[in-house]
Amino acid sequence: MALNNSQKTQIQQVIANCLRSKFQNYESKDNYMPFHFRLLGKDRLALYSFMQSLLTTFGTSIFEPVAAALAKTKFAKVETQYVVGNAIFSDCLQSVQAIINELTIAPKPDKIKKLKLLKQSLSGTINNLKPAKPNKGDFQKYKQTLLEWAGIAYTTNKHTKVHTLIAIPYNPYEPQPYQFWTLAGMLDLEEELMVAEKFWDFFCGEGAHTELLECLKKAGIELRPEIDAYFARFNKSLL
Repeated sequence: MALNNSQKTQIQQVIANCLRSKFQNYESKDNYMPFHFRLLGKDRLALYSFMQSLLTTFGTSIFEPVAAALAKTKFAKVETQYVVGNAIFSDCLQSVQAIINELTIAPKPDKIKKLKLLKQSLSGTINNLKPAKPNKGDFQKYKQTLLEWAGIAYTTNKHTKVHTLIAIPYNPYEPQPYQFWTLAGMLDLEEELMVAEKFWDFFCGEGAHTELLECLKKAGIELRPEIDAYFARFNKSLL
């Protein structure tokens, strides 16, 4: 068992609070759609709109706070939206670009080897860098960001232990394996990627993913009356 009963209750509460917060801050797009309203019900259209909004922000609204709550069961210090800094040696920044260029031509990612190369490039002038946020699916930019974060951390303290990775909270291809072909060549799949069970079990041990899904289910059952009441009010305008 990865989580004890007290921790499961805590995780369920985190999930419930996240969803309640989303309800409180969500503003429905009250577009006039008389045919759709009468055919499907305004509550269903409001639910559809809410789900689209929730899915867009699921990472920060649900995944991130739940991951932080799980991680606190194992790690002494946990931070979300952590800013590693922006100061990086010019030679290190050049090494980052050289690694990206090399992987573009000959895709043989080796995270451990590349991090050693960065640690050997801690010289030159100090540059202030603001890593760009990658677009969804732009794994070359993700790779560059991971390398830049590592370089910034080494610039601050070359002896620091750095472990950067990409996390994908669930496998959309289930029950088939995750299709790694979009990542292969840029990411070291063993050292820089965690998908579904591997990601969630990393926080507090084997079985955490399964137990988390059960926590989500129980939170959903607990919140169902609140969810129904919230969306039922959208039909009052049609009475």
